[in-house]
Amino acid sequence: MTKHPRRPDGARALRPAPRPSGRRAAAVRSRALTGPAALAALAAVSLTACSGLLRFAPATQPPGRPPVRTSAALHRLVADGAPGAAALVTRPRSAAAFTTAGVADLRSGRTIRRGDHFRAGSLTKTLVATVVLQLAAEHRLTLHDSAARHLPRGVPATGDGGRSDLRRVTIRQLLEHTTGLFNYTDDPRLAYQLFGNGFGAHRYDHHTPAELLRTALGHPPVAAPGTRYSYSNTNYLVLGLVIEAVTGHPYATEIRRRLLVPARLGHTSFPGTDPVLPDPHGRAYTRVGDRRVDATSLDPSRAGPAGEMVTTLGDLNRFFSALLGGRFLAPRQMAELRDARPTGGHGLGLHTTELPCGVTVWGHSGHINGSYVRTAATAGGRHVLSYRVNTDAVPAPAPDKAVLTAEFCAPHQDGPRPPRRTDTGPARHTGDS
Repeated sequence: MTKHPRRPDGARALRPAPRPSGRRAAAVRSRALTGPAALAALAAVSLTACSGLLRFAPATQPPGRPPVRTSAALHRLVADGAPGAAALVTRPRSAAAFTTAGVADLRSGRTIRRGDHFRAGSLTKTLVATVVLQLAAEHRLTLHDSAARHLPRGVPATGDGGRSDLRRVTIRQLLEHTTGLFNYTDDPRLAYQLFGNGFGAHRYDHHTPAELLRTALGHPPVAAPGTRYSYSNTNYLVLGLVIEAVTGHPYATEIRRRLLVPARLGHTSFPGTDPVLPDPHGRAYTRVGDRRVDATSLDPSRAGPAGEMVTTLGDLNRFFSALLGGRFLAPRQMAELRDARPTGGHGLGLHTTELPCGVTVWGHSGHINGSYVRTAATAGGRHVLSYRVNTDAVPAPAPDKAVLTAEFCAPHQDGPRPPRRTDTGPARHTGDS
């Protein structure tokens, strides 16, 4: 999800989140059938070959020492107004290192914990892109297919007057954000409800992908398909529908089966309409006008395949290590995933950041009400950093460069300095989430 909030100025005018009721309470009760317990049951019956998928430091290994410069960068985020910040680093031949600053809850003062769940926003897109590339490897679609060819029955393919037309948009263009499709979260009415003064009254509104797509297609495109990069949540909304049409299953079901279960990501979920975060979790804070508001609970259908995922720092590190290590995709699809040349920095579900020391890292960021998250890793996925703040009101532009430079450009006593950039083609940080 893409949002450009104002900078926080403290805990003034904090309002607690209203308790979910009615339909939302029923959604909470149903979570027991679809949450981590169900995922663990699926993992128990998965192929034994998956058990050797990933290699991480044993759980009994002493925790790694928090990197000093990365910890200092997190404290600067808190000094700039974030209630709390946390990071988890995985490096070769050392245990994962967790560091935190500030608090997870402004009322209780408890700190962020390593196992806390949070909304990951647009980091969802990387998992969606991975599944689409798997479907391409299985010859169930091609990246040159039109998006309209793979839409479920009843889903619109054109807007009024045919100005926005999914028949002219390819799967590749959806993945790399070159469709020119209007970003549905920029619709003035919807933006008021999602992020503006209407948030309080509309935080539990349910949205279907078809409804959100109609909103996007009701606007003229911002560019002709294939002519330029323009980040749009609509692109991944459509890709979620494509996965459903091709496989016969919701996109979240395919992600669980293809990615979460094999990689043992037992703390990652796609809540649908469930407004409540799994335990444990802290609070999430957003800005509404000049007030800081508790945004911990909300109906995540506003984001869907563009950003509804709930996860932990540990699961993010595990996933990106596996992805960039080539565990999910064949070499041809890995090359497609990492091809950022057409857009100058955004691959198919990944974007690159070239740091001042010459290191290039791969990952994605995520923005949703009350949360900002970033994961970055070296090319092979051996050195991974995930960090988060429990507010969407981060300083603009997002402070990724400072945190990533602190981690990836500093020598570490317990691990080698990452290799300098060896890939070809331009690389830049896109700043989108």
